[in-house]
Amino acid sequence: MLFPTVEFAVFFVLVLGVAWSLSDRPARWRAFLLLASACFYASWNWRYLPLLAALALGNLAVARRVRAARTSALAKAWLSLAVALDLGTLVLFKYLGFFMAAALDALSLVGVRPKLVPVQLTLPLGVSFVTFQALSYAIDVYRARSTPDEPSEEASAVDLLLYVSFFPHLVAGPIVRAKEFLSQIRGPRINVPSRAASASAIVLIVGGLLKKVVLATYLARVVVDPVFADPDASSAVEILAAIYAYAVQIYADFSGYTDMAIGLAALLGVTFPQNFAQPYRAQSLREFWRRWHMTLSRWLRDYLFVSLGGSRSTRALTVRNLFLTMLLGGLWHGAAWTFVLWGCLHGVGLAIERVATGDREPAPSRWGQVARTVFTFHVVCLGWVLFRAASVRDAWTLLRRLATGARGGATEGLTPLVWAAIFVGLGLHFLPEDLRENVASRVARWHPAAVGLACGALLALMDLLSPPGIAPFIYFQF
Repeated sequence: MLFPTVEFAVFFVLVLGVAWSLSDRPARWRAFLLLASACFYASWNWRYLPLLAALALGNLAVARRVRAARTSALAKAWLSLAVALDLGTLVLFKYLGFFMAAALDALSLVGVRPKLVPVQLTLPLGVSFVTFQALSYAIDVYRARSTPDEPSEEASAVDLLLYVSFFPHLVAGPIVRAKEFLSQIRGPRINVPSRAASASAIVLIVGGLLKKVVLATYLARVVVDPVFADPDASSAVEILAAIYAYAVQIYADFSGYTDMAIGLAALLGVTFPQNFAQPYRAQSLREFWRRWHMTLSRWLRDYLFVSLGGSRSTRALTVRNLFLTMLLGGLWHGAAWTFVLWGCLHGVGLAIERVATGDREPAPSRWGQVARTVFTFHVVCLGWVLFRAASVRDAWTLLRRLATGARGGATEGLTPLVWAAIFVGLGLHFLPEDLRENVASRVARWHPAAVGLACGALLALMDLLSPPGIAPFIYFQF
């Protein structure tokens, strides 16, 4: 079930009604939401439900062993088992074929050509997000041994199963920490959102639908998909438009999904952390990653960068740790050289910034801020070419044709509406940051019937403006 479908709307309304009726019985609320989440995932592929359960219960069992271990060495050994379980699952389903193909290519360079075909298993939906969340629970339990002031949440089997499978964020995040989630589903009563909180959630959901269904889908079908599908036939102007359009598309698509996920979870009584904060207004790559996919950035910082040594040692080691973190973050997004190079680009950029400025944040003039924002945006767009291209060759072709002013005609024409959509998508990043909450506060004062009529009118407008059909969310493939 995709969020912007009638099927999901019916599913969610039924789940919401039952969940609210069980708010004063948290044990039943948890059991019901676990069942609803299983049904949601089963609508994609029920065969992988045992895998999700095994990841959750495996990390729970290991975490209990870590908590009960008598020595730090034994606890570390148990944690290593959790890391092997989670990363082994990712390697098996996501990277086995990629690593086999790379090994076969390397052997062919020295004249060895084994008669092997790379294995490519079907990627379970949301497995990258599930493994990260399950692993973070085991790591938090391990770290709590040396930080008694911040004890980890001790979860039951139902608690942890619900934590990793909670359907609003099951497929593509946000990546929520166990203590953030578990603390909200414990106690004598589950939170039922107030009128103001419900209005804020509705504004998030409607805004997310507009970004995904109208803006992202339109730009994808009119300019992004045609240009990236046939780089050799695209003119320089079309390529430039497609790059800008993809920057808007991936933002509107992914932030639209997480806005809906955060809003849906809020209606069910669970608060998720913010995941996007107008990333294209960033004045550096460092700031960009504080604004883009914020929960992933936080995970990479706290569980990968810190584990590598963070910034506790020399500047050279800090730079190395930054580069490795982004390299592995790029590989996490997909088993392809384009993602590896995308991670390398951001790793090198962050390393250069760290060497140039250290921990200081520059304070340039107004025009200096504009120049830094424009420069950062175009570095990010360069990365998006690698992220979106089907291969390194396609990415190189697009950049070469852009640089040489090539002619072509891969699209039916760059109409004023295309440029207007790009302008609107980028303009969203420079609206007042409190605009959404101001709108929500006004909506909260409306009569419920007026809210319903307004939502119905917006949905009808979306149906009128959006292209037929609904494309899958970009981050579903990860």
